[in-house]
Amino acid sequence: MKRLLIFLIAGILLVNNHATAQQTNWSHFRGNNLNGISDSENLPVQWNEAQNILWKIPIAGKGWSSPVVWGEQVWLTTASPYGREMSGICLNSKTGREIFNIRLFELDKTYSKHDFNTYATPTPCIEQGFVYIHFGTSGTACLRTTDGSVVWKRTDLNCEHIQGPASSPVIYKNMLILHLEGSDIQYIVALDKTTGKTIWKTDRPAEVYDKLKPIGKKAYITPIIINVKGRDLLISNGSAACIAYDILTGKEVWRVVQGEDSTISMPVTENGIVYFYTGFVTPGEGEQYAELLAVDPAGSGDVTSTHVKWRFKGAVLQLLTPLIKDGLIYTVDTKNNLFCIDAATGKQVYTRRMTAKYNSSPVYAGGNIYFTSVQGETTVIKEGRKLEIVSRNKLTGEIYATPAITGNKLLIRTATDMYCIGIN
Repeated sequence: MKRLLIFLIAGILLVNNHATAQQTNWSHFRGNNLNGISDSENLPVQWNEAQNILWKIPIAGKGWSSPVVWGEQVWLTTASPYGREMSGICLNSKTGREIFNIRLFELDKTYSKHDFNTYATPTPCIEQGFVYIHFGTSGTACLRTTDGSVVWKRTDLNCEHIQGPASSPVIYKNMLILHLEGSDIQYIVALDKTTGKTIWKTDRPAEVYDKLKPIGKKAYITPIIINVKGRDLLISNGSAACIAYDILTGKEVWRVVQGEDSTISMPVTENGIVYFYTGFVTPGEGEQYAELLAVDPAGSGDVTSTHVKWRFKGAVLQLLTPLIKDGLIYTVDTKNNLFCIDAATGKQVYTRRMTAKYNSSPVYAGGNIYFTSVQGETTVIKEGRKLEIVSRNKLTGEIYATPAITGNKLLIRTATDMYCIGIN
């Protein structure tokens, strides 16, 4: 009986520790599962500069990268305004105290970017003992989280971003996956995360991209990983095609072809279906548009005409990544329209005109969805088929970064500061 009791207690502790880790860590752009969803139950829904701010600290330089969290460490990146110096920053998640500020890359010359972008927009990814920091064509590095030492660096993975970097790295088993799609070259590369050496590198299909103008070949998305019939596929959207790759080899499995310029929004998935925004399309008449597509990922080859389940027409240059939860897709387009879409049918459930731009992607916790605007206001809505606004919460400064959730706290990065929001 005593031995049985010990096993039961150990099992309970293991489950509790696992649950705590799930709630505390936020390992990638849009969280541990790249979907913006946290299992936290008591996230605050009301705050301002004087309410529910646990700590606030200034962040030097400029960057739109989102924070990632492991244990008591928060990591983010920043760069000098003209992109000559690029750094990784580590903060204590409980106090905001700076633990490391590590200069990683110094460039003799830099490249142009869009006025709305920064040289430190890609979000790091993190796991036990290591953080992986990516600045697009300027460089990629692996650091030890214990002492901030550099394990490896790469500066030879290049492309012409034109408007600056944005795609974030993804950890898969022993690999670090990078998406580099510029006006000159477009490719996906898998690195050995322990050494930085290339495992495989796959170019995007020339027969699709050669038809585009150079300015139209660029893309800024972060890929996702799904399992289809026991096989893990990397889903990587681009300006002209969304492509599924065998993640172990980099070989193409299927493609959906549509678009003639930039994609920014990530693909999302639920219940075995993949959803993504296409690059924009120029019709014979009328204004340009993009589409949100639902795709059955079980096909092979060009599945554009066979595996697209539905299409939802929208504005071009979709910036934020939608959130999908329990069969409903929540998104805001570049014309400031909030949509709730039925994931099974592609039919609009409801819409509401918003008053600001949204570059930051929504996140979910405790039955609520958090949309943060460029103007620094976070609108909290209830999940479900009826629009119910819970609160609107304003911070000082512009916000482009996507929030992170750690425990029952929300981390929000503005243009100048990092906020930790929790119930006082």
